[in-house]
Amino acid sequence: MQRMPRTRTKPEMQLRRELHRRGMRFRVNYPKLPGRPDIAFTKLRLAVFVDGCFWHMCPLHSTMPRNNAEWWRIKLLRNVERDREKDDQLSVRGWHVLHIWEHEDTHEAADKVSALVSSLR
Repeated sequence: MQRMPRTRTKPEMQLRRELHRRGMRFRVNYPKLPGRPDIAFTKLRLAVFVDGCFWHMCPLHSTMPRNNAEWWRIKLLRNVERDREKDDQLSVRGWHVLHIWEHEDTHEAADKVSALVSSLR
């Protein structure tokens, strides 16, 4: 699991490129916030996370490994629980949180982010 990329994943990079192409500027893996958001619009207080379907138990694509199933179940449920804790911590600090699934179309995900950015301005 140490070899699994935590940053610069393909879905994250595609979203970042599309947002940048649209003229949006943001911080990447902002370390001053809980969970180090993949994309952070600091002035608008918007944190965007690009979640992997397996690691964050996507309701559409999540699968449970058969080998060592109980360990994986506990591990993945804890990931989801940690996501909720992180979201709560950000909300308490006055931040808006947006989660994008890795399977979402890049342009549609960028549209979601753009719409939220526009509504926060």
